[in-house]
Amino acid sequence: MLMQAIGEAQQAGKIPAVTLPEVTIERPQNPEHGDFASSFPLKLARAVGTNPLNLANDLVNLLVLHNEIENVTVAQPGFINFKINSNWLSEQTNSILKAGNNYGDINVGQGSRVQIEFVSVNPTGPLHVGHGRGAILGSTLANVLAAAGYDVEQEYYINDAGNQVSVFCRSLYARYQQCLYIDTEMPADGYLGDYMIDLAKDIIAKEGNKYLSQPETEAISNIGKIGLNVMLNSIKQDLELLKFKFDVWFSEQSLYDNGQYDKVMSLLRKDGYIAEREDAVWFVSTALGEDKDNVVVRGDGTPTYFATDIAYHYNKFLERQFNRVIDIWGADHQGHISRMKAVLGALGISPDRLIVIISQMVTLRRGDELVRVSKRSGDIITLREVIDEVGADACRFFFLSRTADSQMDFDLELAKKESADNPVYYVQYAHARIASILHLAQERGIDYTDGDVSLLMTDPELNLIRKMLLLPEIIEIIVNTLEPHHLTYYAQELATVFHSFYKQCRVVSQDDETLSKARLKLVKAAQIVLARTLKLMGMAAPDKM
Repeated sequence: MLMQAIGEAQQAGKIPAVTLPEVTIERPQNPEHGDFASSFPLKLARAVGTNPLNLANDLVNLLVLHNEIENVTVAQPGFINFKINSNWLSEQTNSILKAGNNYGDINVGQGSRVQIEFVSVNPTGPLHVGHGRGAILGSTLANVLAAAGYDVEQEYYINDAGNQVSVFCRSLYARYQQCLYIDTEMPADGYLGDYMIDLAKDIIAKEGNKYLSQPETEAISNIGKIGLNVMLNSIKQDLELLKFKFDVWFSEQSLYDNGQYDKVMSLLRKDGYIAEREDAVWFVSTALGEDKDNVVVRGDGTPTYFATDIAYHYNKFLERQFNRVIDIWGADHQGHISRMKAVLGALGISPDRLIVIISQMVTLRRGDELVRVSKRSGDIITLREVIDEVGADACRFFFLSRTADSQMDFDLELAKKESADNPVYYVQYAHARIASILHLAQERGIDYTDGDVSLLMTDPELNLIRKMLLLPEIIEIIVNTLEPHHLTYYAQELATVFHSFYKQCRVVSQDDETLSKARLKLVKAAQIVLARTLKLMGMAAPDKM
C-alpha cells in the first residue's frame, strides 16, 4: 500500500525525482501507535530537505486502504501508523484453529536442503554443559528451519580418527593396567578424568585381564575401540535426554576409508593450493587472501584437524549436495572459520554457503554462588548432571535464552523454582492453565465449535490475538538471523498476554454461554500457538503442573 502511494506521489510531483531510501515497516514499541509504522517520510525528508510531517500527510492521502486496515494516522515528527481492523483480527482465531499444529509454518525454504552439524565432540569424554548449549541451539534451529519449509538434516561428526583418539586409547590402556595393579605411567598428554578409571573397571568386569596377554599395540587398539563405543553411546544417551536425535552420525574415519580425503587433497594439489616445505604439507591460504598458510599434513605424516575438515566439507557440498551448511562450533574454533571458507573457495564452492555459529561458554551458578566443579567426581560438571538436577525443559529454555555469541550464566536454583520468577515454569504454567479451562468446559458439556469469534472485541482479547499472530513472523526472523533465542522471549510474552487476558476476561461463564463459546475458541487457539512454540524449542506442553 505504501509503495503504491509513494509511486503516485512521485508521479504527482509530491516526492522529488531522487533515489528513494528503503521502505521499511516496523512494529511500534508503544501499541497505542498502532500495529505497524513506517519512518519512510523521515528518511526521505533527511535526504531531500523537505518537511517529514507534510510528506507523511501527502502519502496518507494517497493510500488505498485494504479491508484489513482500520485506519492510518500521522504522528510527529513524521511517522505513518497503521491499525489493523478489529473484525479481521478476531476472525484470525478461526484461521489459527484451522491450521492446528501446523500454525506458524511458512514456506520460505521451498525444500532447499540444509545440513546443521553440531555438538560433534570427540568421543573421548562425557558431554559438559557447553556442549549442551550447542546441542540445543542446533536442534531448535533445525525445528524452525523445517517449519519454514527447508529440508533439514541434523548431523553429528564423530572424530574417531586422529591424534586425540590415539591419546584416548593409550590413556585407557594405562588405566586398565593400573586397575590390574600394574605399575605404569599415564601418557603425558593423557585423559586424566575419573571417568577413565570407571571405564577401565567396566572393561575388567566384562573382559577380565585378557588384554594383558596381547601385544601392546593390539591391546591398545582393542581396548580403545571398546572405550570409544561406550563413550559414544553415553553421548547419544545424554542427547536423547535433551529430547532429540541426530539424523546422521558421520564417521571421520570414513573420509579415509571411502577416499574423500585423498580425492580432495589431489584436487587442491592439482590447482596449486598445496605446497610442501619445512617437512610438512601446507594449504596455501595466502593465495586466497588469508594472512598465513595452514598445515594440512604434519611432518610425521599425520593429517591435521583442518585437513580432515576440508574432506568433510567437500563431502557435504559436492557429494551430498547440501545447498547450505550450518556448523555450530565452540568458542575455541573461532580462528578456524576464515581458513575453512578460504578452502571452500579453492574448491569452487561459494563460501557464503557455509555459515558458522560460535557458541560461547556457560557459567553455572546457584544464586550468587559460582559452581566450579562436579559434586560427583570433583572434576568437570557434565551435561547429564545438569539435566538430572533441573530437567531437560529447563536446560533447553535457559540455553536458548541468550544469543549464541554471548556468554551466559545458568542459575540452577532459578531453573528449579516453581514460581513466576522461573520463565520455564511461567510459560508451561500458561499452557497448563489453558488445558484446565478447556477441561472445565468439557466437564460442563460446552461445545464451542460454533462459537462466534466476532464477539472478541475487548482489548485483552484482541491483544492476545495480536500476540498469537506473531509466531510466523518470529519463525521468519529466526530463519533470517539464525538466532533461536527469539522463541524464548516470544513464549514469555505470549504467556504474559494470556495470563492478563485470563485475569480480565471470565472464559467459562453460566451467565453468557454465547460469549463463553467465543472465548473458549480463543483459548483453544492460544493453546495451539503456545504448544507449537514450546515444541519448536523441544519442550513439553504440560496439561498439569
